Amino acid sequence: MEKSKIKNYFSSGKRPAGIYDLLEIVETLRGKGGCPWDKKQTPETLSVYLIEEMYELVDAVASGNPDAVCEELGDVLFQIVFMARLFEEAGNFSIQDIVTANIEKMIRRHPHVYGNEKLETSEQVRQRWHQIKAIEKKPDGKSSLLDSVPNKLPAMMKAYRISERAARTGFDWNDIQGVMDKVEEEWAEFKEALQIHAKTASPAKDDRRDMAMEFGDLLFTLTNMARFAHIHPETALNDAVHKFKKRFNYMETVLQKKDSNMDAASRKEMDLLWDEAKRKIAD
Repeated sequence: MEKSKIKNYFSSGKRPAGIYDLLEIVETLRGKGGCPWDKKQTPETLSVYLIEEMYELVDAVASGNPDAVCEELGDVLFQIVFMARLFEEAGNFSIQDIVTANIEKMIRRHPHVYGNEKLETSEQVRQRWHQIKAIEKKPDGKSSLLDSVPNKLPAMMKAYRISERAARTGFDWNDIQGVMDKVEEEWAEFKEALQIHAKTASPAKDDRRDMAMEFGDLLFTLTNMARFAHIHPETALNDAVHKFKKRFNYMETVLQKKDSNMDAASRKEMDLLWDEAKRKIAD
């Protein structure tokens, strides 16, 4: 699509814009007379921007603002189309190949919709999905069931996914009470590591590592407890951080109105403001 046509595209009323029009935008940006920044991008550099855009999309969804979600979805879509174009330029695959492969996968993984299988519950659907996925991957006998979890996932999300996959083999607690007992055990071990560290006159690096390991075990077990309670730990933690931020911002606002700030406030004043924020700021 020529630049002059792109400029007048939306004013022409010709037809609604589509994904292939977006691909033509990317081609123009990377083509002769295009944008120097866009021309130098690689899949590796775009990966960073894609991750950033995904987090901005998650924030927009959490805000409940449809306009913001629409905008951020567009940004994510642009990054995906852009990356597809880079691989097409390298002679690997086209965006049509991506769409076709994904359609075939979705049909294959929904045999209860596009085939004759009968699956009544979402849990049955989830189990069948993973069965089909395992067949597709065709493990060579050397790979681990856990290898499908991306290493670059945030640690808590990765812990949740790994424990979820391990549980499918039957390596799991019988019920949530068993997980809660394990949490108590890990909490006791972490406290013991803290006490040992506190009693040491010159704390060694190994002591700090022991504390970190015990704290990691505690977090991992709490992640499993969230799984048993059907709570996603990443979402729960994000919500808790968001709630803390709103309450802290309330404290700052109140102090600013008094020509004060958090640095000048006493601990007692902070505690009173925090209790006030809990009463006035919705979760």
